[in-house]
Formats: sequence, C-alpha cells, structure tokens
Amino acid sequence: MDPKFMGETLLRLIDGVPLLLKLVTVSLGLGFVIAVLVASARLSKIAPLRAVAASYVFLFRGTPLLVQMFLIYYGLGQFSAVRESFVWPFLRQPYWCAILALTLNTGAYGGEIMRGGIQSVAAGEIEAARACGMSGLLMLRRIVLPIALRQALPAYGNEMILMVKATSLASTVTLMEVTGIAHRIISDTYRAIEVFVVAGAIYLLLNFLITRAIRWLEWRLSPHLRDAPAGIPVVSAMPAR
Repeated sequence: MDPKFMGETLLRLIDGVPLLLKLVTVSLGLGFVIAVLVASARLSKIAPLRAVAASYVFLFRGTPLLVQMFLIYYGLGQFSAVRESFVWPFLRQPYWCAILALTLNTGAYGGEIMRGGIQSVAAGEIEAARACGMSGLLMLRRIVLPIALRQALPAYGNEMILMVKATSLASTVTLMEVTGIAHRIISDTYRAIEVFVVAGAIYLLLNFLITRAIRWLEWRLSPHLRDAPAGIPVVSAMPAR
C-alpha cells in the first residue's frame, strides 16, 4: 500500500462526507417522524390503520434497500401521472430519490423499534397518568414517549449506524458521496484495495462518533446511571455492546 496515495485519496473522499451527512440527517429526521406514526398506527384500535401500517412495515423490511432505491429512481418516472404531478421536480433528482428511499426504509425499521419501546412502558405508569387526569396526547408527550425513547435508544442507535452505511447505496443513483467518489477513483487508478480501506476508515470513524453520542445520550436519559454514587455498580437494562 502507498501511504502517499492513500493520503491523497482521503482528501478526495472527504469531499463526499458533507453529502453523506446530509443524506443521513434528513432521512433519519423524516424517518423518525414516520416511525412514530407507524408505531402509533400499529398499536391503534382501528383495524384498517393497523393493517396499512403492518403492510408498509412488511414491504419495506422485506425488500432490499437497493431494490427500493432503483424502483423509486428508475421506476416512478415510468408513470405519466407521476411525471405530470407536483412531486416530479423532486423525484427527477437523484438526491431526493435517495432521500425518499432511505426515509421510507428507516421509517419501517424505526416504527417497529418505537412500537417495542412504547409497549415496554409499564402499565402502572400509564394508569398513574390517567389517575392524574392527563389526556391521551398529554400522557403520550409527558409519559409514554420519553420512556419509550429511552428504552428504544440502543436499538435506534443501531439503526442510525446502519443508515450511515446504507448511504453508500446512493452512489448507484449517481450521487457522489464517499462511495461514489471511491468508485470514480478506482475507475481512474485501478487501486481498489487502498481506496476502499480509506473509505472504510471514514465510515468507521463516523459510526464511532455516533456510538459515543448514543452512549452519552443514554447516560443523560438514565438518571439512575447518572446520579449513582461512585463505586456502586449499577445494573442497566440496556444490552451490553
């Protein structure tokens, strides 16, 4: 391996990091909103709503993200109704197609994660909130969601890491993020191993930072861990990493 070439490659690949972070941030933000809505629908007493949410989860968890991205980018333009609609200026751009595919995918996985977090809320806490006269929305905002988020955080952290790696598929729809730039360098130099080692190091560093951030957030959201006296071991409900 040539350290000089790898250093030059690193500088070129860093140019793709802002696009990678933008894809991750936007898709996770929109996907989280979808995840909460899907989890609420899955736990709803309305049967058609549960069926729609379950079908959405089944569809996007059961098919590869690459296939979803191809169908959105190459497939939607085949329908004249889509081309003539107000969404076509967005769907004709690879960036928004990648955002849509990533968002719908993480929304399906996140919905199941949030559903598990909501179901983990103790029945006694819900009964106590009702006894205090809280409405359904107030109880959801003050009691259910904070506890569900804390319980779901480790699993949702894994989903965030998977989304960072999933952005590499955006290169298949012509986006020049880290993997897209790496493919271009390889086509010019035929030095695949060195290029992919550097690209892998960038993804590894980003996921390391996310892991640290998730651990810090777990600590902030867990008073029994944050306020424990020094020297006294605390048994956490979070799974070991």
